[in-house]
Amino acid sequence: MEKEFQSLVHECCLVGQVDWIGIRPKHRHEVVEMNSIQVSMEEGIAGDHYHNKSRKRQITLIQAEHFIIIESLLKKSIKPAILRRNIVVSGINIWALKLEKFQIGSCILEGTGHCHPCSRMEETLGPGGYHAMRGHGGITAKVIKNGNIEVGDTVRL
Repeated sequence: MEKEFQSLVHECCLVGQVDWIGIRPKHRHEVVEMNSIQVSMEEGIAGDHYHNKSRKRQITLIQAEHFIIIESLLKKSIKPAILRRNIVVSGINIWALKLEKFQIGSCILEGTGHCHPCSRMEETLGPGGYHAMRGHGGITAKVIKNGNIEVGDTVRL
């Protein structure tokens, strides 16, 4: 049974794409939308305040399809920058990437865990923001192979 499960996980035929990219140049500052970013194993995302801090959380990703759920729970429209994640992907289940190696553009990343919502979600989204994000916060990843990521790049296991 375990072998069959592992086979299903690794035979993901879906290919997603990068819809949006953002970096946070300084702690607690506004997220800046980017068309492309450079990432490295040593530093993570060039220009992001999180570079050189935590190897397991070099990049944060969220699934575009989850925006519908979050917006429904909050009863309002939201923009990607407000969720404070680095990359929005669509067309692939974000959980298929957790604890797996995957490629975006010329980079190889490895999912390292959940990207749980923080208390800032109450500030940025308003009352109920934290709970609206629970289970929809995306994943964290580390860089396995340096390269560039651009809006429109494919995402695949």
